[in-house]
Amino acid sequence: MSTTIRIKNACLHYGGHKIFNNLDCEIPGGHTTCLLGPSGVGKTSLLRHIAGLLTPSESTIVTGSFYSNTKTPLKDQISYMAQNDSSMPWLTALENVMLGAKLRRESQAEDTQKALALLKRVGLGSAANKYPQALSGGMRSRLGLARTLFENKPIVLLDEPFASVDAITKIELQTLLSDTLKGKTVLLVTHDPLEAIRMGDYVYVMSGNPATCEEAIQLTEPPPRNPSDEKLLKLHAVLIEKLTRAKKMGAA
Repeated sequence: MSTTIRIKNACLHYGGHKIFNNLDCEIPGGHTTCLLGPSGVGKTSLLRHIAGLLTPSESTIVTGSFYSNTKTPLKDQISYMAQNDSSMPWLTALENVMLGAKLRRESQAEDTQKALALLKRVGLGSAANKYPQALSGGMRSRLGLARTLFENKPIVLLDEPFASVDAITKIELQTLLSDTLKGKTVLLVTHDPLEAIRMGDYVYVMSGNPATCEEAIQLTEPPPRNPSDEKLLKLHAVLIEKLTRAKKMGAA
């Protein structure tokens, strides 16, 4: 059974400012959901809230219910890929992929073969013993994806994982992502509406102050889609209009 994420009354107030308040939405199990919205609206904060990475303090109020349709606690079902390169420069590509297991002291002999297979799957089979500084931006993005896949969790949270790569590499990585994450519950934060309609089965636009999520747009053709398709071009125009309106709302 695929894991569906249900978000109820999610609140984040920082320094007296309401980033989002009583936000509700659902991330369907076994599908890729993309989250669009202007900069600063709270997309990354919501992703971190779901992952349990936000900490309440005197100036920060963090509340809400995040649960799934399974008995396993949500936090134990999530792997998270941040937008910034989080590879450890003193570790090889292979060691970076296996880092989570080593930190949890769960590393086993067969994990090396699993990690090598994943590196090969993402096109880094010959780079296993290289250090991150010897890899291009696109290769480091592939490395981050391999490390995320190594965790083998049913839920994958991705925060603009391909923002720093060129357009052609981004298309290649989008195709790779669609192939490798089939059947998992994926929430992808992106600023790129074209990426959203190419990758997502569902697309949310986050807007307002405090932010809310509009009703999800559902796409029926399997990803990755051809962005030159006439129907997608029309949807792209709709999303650009929504994002333009959302940016104006945030500036008001």
